[in-house]
Amino acid sequence: MPDNRNRLRPKQIKFFVNDKEYELIRKKMAQMGTDNMSAYIRKMVIDGYVVKLELPELRELTSKMKRIANSENQIAKRLNATGNIYEADIEEIKKNQEEIYEGIRKILISLSKIE
Repeated sequence: MPDNRNRLRPKQIKFFVNDKEYELIRKKMAQMGTDNMSAYIRKMVIDGYVVKLELPELRELTSKMKRIANSENQIAKRLNATGNIYEADIEEIKKNQEEIYEGIRKILISLSKIE
């Protein structure tokens, strides 16, 4: 076994990947313009980070958008059946759009806080 005490980096870290993961690593290395896997992985491990997004606002917004779509479908059916659209329908659509905008704004604020 070689003596690693005089190496610039004497500690070795090993891990295993499957063929698909290996090819993905190689592809990402090529995108970065490097063929030095050790340097690439070291850089990613030290400077990279994993982001685990937990955005309950996104789940809430998705649910709200489904309710809004159903409501607007009902308005469209009524419009197609009667040929009339009411001020209340227009106000509901405006309110729904504002709710979607507000939900998206909250999500963007949450995302902007990720470092």
